[in-house]
Amino acid sequence: MFVRLVYESFRRQKRRKLLAGVAITLGVGVATAMIAVATDIGDKINRELRTYGANLVVTPQEDTLNLEIGGVDLRPPSDGAYIEESDLPKIRGTFWHHNIVGFSPMLPVSARVDCSNTSVLGTYFSKQLTFGKDDFTTGVRATHPWWKVEGAWPDDNSSDVLLGQHLAGTLGRHPGDQVEIAGTPHRISGIVTTGAAEDNEVVAPLALAQQILGKPGAVRRLYVSALTKPEDALARRDPKTMTPELYDRWYCSPYVQSIAYQLQEVIPHSHAEQIRQVAQNEGTVLSRIKGLMLLVTLAALFASALAVSAAMATAIYERRAEVGLMKALGAGSFSVAALFFTEATLLALIGGIAGFAGGALLAGQIGRSIFNSQISIQPVLFPFILGIAVIVTFAGSAAAIRRAVKFDPVYALRGGE
Repeated sequence: MFVRLVYESFRRQKRRKLLAGVAITLGVGVATAMIAVATDIGDKINRELRTYGANLVVTPQEDTLNLEIGGVDLRPPSDGAYIEESDLPKIRGTFWHHNIVGFSPMLPVSARVDCSNTSVLGTYFSKQLTFGKDDFTTGVRATHPWWKVEGAWPDDNSSDVLLGQHLAGTLGRHPGDQVEIAGTPHRISGIVTTGAAEDNEVVAPLALAQQILGKPGAVRRLYVSALTKPEDALARRDPKTMTPELYDRWYCSPYVQSIAYQLQEVIPHSHAEQIRQVAQNEGTVLSRIKGLMLLVTLAALFASALAVSAAMATAIYERRAEVGLMKALGAGSFSVAALFFTEATLLALIGGIAGFAGGALLAGQIGRSIFNSQISIQPVLFPFILGIAVIVTFAGSAAAIRRAVKFDPVYALRGGE
């Protein structure tokens, strides 16, 4: 009998049930899409943000020593310490080497360019390196993607150079011309525009800058672009104060601090730190986007609950005579409530399944249109979404069912309440 009552309810009130089902489907669909994107968005946004440059810089450890007393620098005069170029491939041996998108060494030197002293910046453009059996390509084309070149990029094994846009205008040079650097002519393969100091410099292969300086294998600083997760309380702690278990958790998390720590381990006599403005902005952007998605999800579920509430209230009011008859025949409040909550559960399951399927399609469309990649839907999300659908449906139906339980059978059978 109970099953028949539920069946007849769906058969006789198709429009009401369809309205409630559509409301559940839409709310759950939006929730599914937002949750799926939020759980898979970290790496994708990090990769998008990596187009804004490196988030770590590695310098010689000696540069961090402070030997000032009374405002007087007591460090001996020198041209600075250097990192060994031969140590750079060891970066691929760190625990988080798959998170390192690329790195580019920098060696600025002063040289005679034509008739004036100008800074020459040595770096990798797109150099292939080998660590063990692992071949990889890195350089400023990976870590500084905003650099625009008119002409062609030089080969790292050649003596061709790039001229900064402003410097090229001052010297009257164009791609294909020659420029004299330290008394030796070099071909200009392109004109580079960066919007920074490089516009007034010569950008050359690292080996050429090392040759001018007279220090083979020298690197002054190293920029590293790595995929990281936003800072939290654990990320900000000093690893020296951690317990072994906490240290393992910190070390095995892709925080910018833990990756910097591992860079210091593999590059001797170095100091690695985050470029704070870049790293903090990434965490802020990611947190705000996730916050916005949470707000959209809650708004969609709240609207869905309101629509379900309106549909269920109308449906129950139309069935007040039925409820009155059930009570007159001896049905208790529990039986009446069980009937309507069973109907609500079926609506939730149907709407939840349809909403999950629609949300998965919406998440895929978001991934393709915004990130140009597929959003992966975790299987564990399905029962979680069904649970949300049931909660939203019960929340929207509770007030109407409570009212139905309190119907007076005498007034209900007469057409009143």
